[in-house]
Amino acid sequence: MAQTVEPIELSQTARERYLRYAMSVITARALPDARDGLKPVQRRILYVMEAVLHLRADGQHKKSAQVVGRVMGEYHPHGDSAIYEALVRMAQPWALRYPLVDGQGNFGAITGDSAAAFRYTEAKLRPLASSLMEVLKEDTVAMRPTYDAKTTEPEVLPTPAPLLLLNGSTGIAVGMATNIPPHNLEEITKATVALIDNPDTSVAQLTRTVKGPDFPTGGEVLSTHADLRAIYETGRGSIKLRGTYSVETEQPKGKRVPRVSLVIDSIPYGSTTAQILAKIKELVDSRKLPGIEHVSDQTDAKGVRLVLALESGADPELLMSAVYKYSNLETSYGMNLTCLLPTPTGVGRPGVCNLKELLQAWLDFRFDVVTRSITYRKARLEERIHILEGLSKVLGNVDAAIKLIRGAKDRADARDKLCAKYKLDDVQANAVLEIQLYRLAKLEVKKVKDELEEKSKERDRLARLLKGTKPRWDLIKTQLQEFTKSFGDRKRRTKIVAPDEEEGGFDATLLIKKEDTHVLLSREGRVRRQRALEDLEKVRLREGDELLAVVQGCATANAVVFTNFGSAYVFPMHQAPATTGYGDPIQKFFAFKDGERLVAAASLDPRLVSVEDSALLAVTAQGQVLRVPLGLHQDPSTRAGRKLLRLAKGDELVAVEVVPAGDEGHVLLATSKGNAAKLPFADVPLLSAAGKGRRGAKLAKQEQVVAATARPKLTLETTRGSTDSLLARNVSKGEVGGGLQEVKQRGGWRRAVPTLDLFELPEQEQE
Repeated sequence: MAQTVEPIELSQTARERYLRYAMSVITARALPDARDGLKPVQRRILYVMEAVLHLRADGQHKKSAQVVGRVMGEYHPHGDSAIYEALVRMAQPWALRYPLVDGQGNFGAITGDSAAAFRYTEAKLRPLASSLMEVLKEDTVAMRPTYDAKTTEPEVLPTPAPLLLLNGSTGIAVGMATNIPPHNLEEITKATVALIDNPDTSVAQLTRTVKGPDFPTGGEVLSTHADLRAIYETGRGSIKLRGTYSVETEQPKGKRVPRVSLVIDSIPYGSTTAQILAKIKELVDSRKLPGIEHVSDQTDAKGVRLVLALESGADPELLMSAVYKYSNLETSYGMNLTCLLPTPTGVGRPGVCNLKELLQAWLDFRFDVVTRSITYRKARLEERIHILEGLSKVLGNVDAAIKLIRGAKDRADARDKLCAKYKLDDVQANAVLEIQLYRLAKLEVKKVKDELEEKSKERDRLARLLKGTKPRWDLIKTQLQEFTKSFGDRKRRTKIVAPDEEEGGFDATLLIKKEDTHVLLSREGRVRRQRALEDLEKVRLREGDELLAVVQGCATANAVVFTNFGSAYVFPMHQAPATTGYGDPIQKFFAFKDGERLVAAASLDPRLVSVEDSALLAVTAQGQVLRVPLGLHQDPSTRAGRKLLRLAKGDELVAVEVVPAGDEGHVLLATSKGNAAKLPFADVPLLSAAGKGRRGAKLAKQEQVVAATARPKLTLETTRGSTDSLLARNVSKGEVGGGLQEVKQRGGWRRAVPTLDLFELPEQEQE
């Protein structure tokens, strides 16, 4: 049989199929429904545990593998790992504000430990989860076929509270995402009741009750009421979360000085203690948190407990400011109130909602649920009343009814005779025929009459609820308040704290001990810091590398390094990694370009240089000389650095030194052909910004300046690998732009040999 091949437009087909895929991810996996606050996988897990496996709160636990297998096989064919992860999350009290699953076994920990495999753990529903499905069998929500159409599942669960706001939700779909934080049940209930009483209540009025998110991990939200109100009005915005701490003092036996510790007792939502502890350890090891002796995680079932033991004399408040600034103990949480809103077709429509719209979506849904529940109960009552009325007619004259039935040919004949004599229908007559003999006793007859009276009163009550909307709204309020009374906890876990305006001005240098240090820079561009340095010969270096500079000064002072591209990079000395190893590449801290390398470095410690009275002397390979004020480079630079001078094409910086800003002194130049020049400072231009300077001397073809200094002596490496000393007193004073003096008759010089001196630093001023 020949097959017909139909040509299709690739772009149109790809667009249609991608759109179907995107909508499937949005509506069937990633986004929660505004009505019950659940994603499909969560809803299916709860439904299976309640209606299929009967794992209710008052029953026994069953293996999680059984739950996962049933959900995957009949309702959610997306893989066991995704289902089990959703099940585990619903059992974790640090993940959900109001957990839905009661887990038995290892369901993970806030420390970051993963849950055990589903073959080891067991689960059942919590009472709160069971309450979400109390009226599920009363035709309260629409049922739809499962993926294989072999059974049905609820479109949503008839939740008696706005679960989406209570537990929040996080998900990433195609082209959109959601990040709804959890809230306090008491606050949400009050806001919902206020909206029932007055549908015109504004978001601003609702936020007087809903103070803000209430995370299960506690902590603090650093936002003003105005900021939170703006987020709840627009559905989007960012808030800042941070953990809380206390200061504990312990008096060790046999010691006079008490031991002080910082104890972190809550962490930001979504973080683990392992993540936070690892970051704090990293900061301590890199000496960005000096004053912390050691850290430990003592978290247990009672709660979070991260202990930071402090050194004697450390400032706890200052250290915690640094921990907040540099670690993930303080994070940002982007609120995004995106969810699926109901549509007439039943397929959810994704949209960003404000607080009122979220509450109203649930209220509209709950009103429909309550109406359907009342209608269902009323219909069942009327069916029962109808039967009871028939029984009452017959049981009023039992002897005659028995005689009539005994005289009938068969069941059909008996039914017809009962219908004719007592004016019953088939349903009532069948109920009479099925009545058990003991029900003919006088006491049982009375029970039938009492039940009829009771059922009639209940039917009338339900009928009154269906007359007008106010009775049902009152019922919704009552049910919501009863739910809150059963499952609410009035005390908020997360505090709302107005941000401190002064926190942004935290000065990291306050943490750094004012101790003298040495910053070592190698010719290959490695940098490190050592507190004590006695012998330069014993400095550890990589094979083939050598020391380029040793910068001394206070750890809080700045250092400046210069590169052959004419750039200056300024950084606090304490930022250099403290290690006895080779150090880190300087490119780790600054954005060097290809071919850029270190040329020189200098200390900006005020005890060694006066920024106002000093300048930077710079000399290039093509012989350009200039001076710029040191004050232009006293503050830390960005990763891109600052320009020290402007270089001509093919030129590069070869020497930089800190010199007095006056005209006293000279600069000694040495070239690749063994020539030298000594130029007075008076002829070297002092520029106010980066410039090209002046030509220092006339260079021959292919001749370059290889070294320069303002010192009396210049140590040089020759082209043959030996070392020469060039003394300034042996070179005649020249003028800028003049000729060179021949110093070395054979060969030339390759580069300067670094002059490295260690000296005693002046004592620091006492504060």
